[in-house]
Amino acid sequence: MTKKSFKTKASLLATVLLASSLGLSACSNESDTNSAADSEAAVSADKLQTKFVTLATGGASGPYNIIGTSLTEAYNATYGVNSKTQTTGASVENMNLIDQGKVEMAFAMSDVVNDAVLGRNNFNAPITKVQQVAALYPNYVQIVTSKKSGIKNFEDLKGKRIAVGAQNSGVEVNARNLLQGFGMTYDDVKVDYLGYAEAADALKSGKLDAAFLTSGLPNSSLMELQQGFDLQLVSIDPAKVAEIAQDETYFTAKEIPAGTYGNETAIPTAAIMNALVVSSDMSEDDVYKLTKTFFESLDKLKTAHQAAADISLENAQQGMVAPVHPGAQKYYDEQVAQ
Repeated sequence: MTKKSFKTKASLLATVLLASSLGLSACSNESDTNSAADSEAAVSADKLQTKFVTLATGGASGPYNIIGTSLTEAYNATYGVNSKTQTTGASVENMNLIDQGKVEMAFAMSDVVNDAVLGRNNFNAPITKVQQVAALYPNYVQIVTSKKSGIKNFEDLKGKRIAVGAQNSGVEVNARNLLQGFGMTYDDVKVDYLGYAEAADALKSGKLDAAFLTSGLPNSSLMELQQGFDLQLVSIDPAKVAEIAQDETYFTAKEIPAGTYGNETAIPTAAIMNALVVSSDMSEDDVYKLTKTFFESLDKLKTAHQAAADISLENAQQGMVAPVHPGAQKYYDEQVAQ
């Protein structure tokens, strides 16, 4: 082989090697780019557009706050977002906080949400920023007294000193509505505005004749009161509840099961569904994700509080009193399609 022939072959070999190297490099860069894009998409799927998800609940010892704490923990773990509960005076305050843009989500009783949407009673004008995610579990009207009080039925409350919940709370709203349904007003009773724990303490010390503690079952304050107190639950006639429900459609007749607070028999009462609501300012994608995680976390929520056992995907759209958020609707539509 001549020197010229050898140089020519060497040059061709170098060219081939260079081209091969450039091709491998291009493939590698393309692969790296695709991998980075896939990674970025995965991260994006696990993120929310909002940086904060504050959930307005109620009193620190109530089911709202106990369930809400577990839910915000799930949001933190899933999306790395700053999610926390905010203890409040409950339903009425929660609707106003949504309207003022101070919280992203809230628990509330359906009667209050209904009033907020219509702009009546505690609301001077309709709240248009609130949309619903789900109907949750029933809040039972639990009217408690002592056995020695002589109070057995709702009508016996006339002339008595009663706690009706924190002022403008959902408890207070349904207490007022029930009194009205029985032909009474606050002028016919002596009213104290006390939350769960304060009402239980006042009953124990003899400062009250009876108290409304409307919540899911069981109520922790009543569980504590039951120890060393001759607790008695006040019954509400189911026929009267049905009559009241003709105007206040969110009321339903329910029973507090026997044994809930040591009661030997079931106690007839009224109930109102709870609602999970969000600000309408939240994006469809964010609310879709929050709704999805809410239902995927039901086992965790049920462990946190027994009341959550009554929450189900099947019943979540029944009894809604506010417009459903498009993000929540997207999730429901997706479940139907599966």
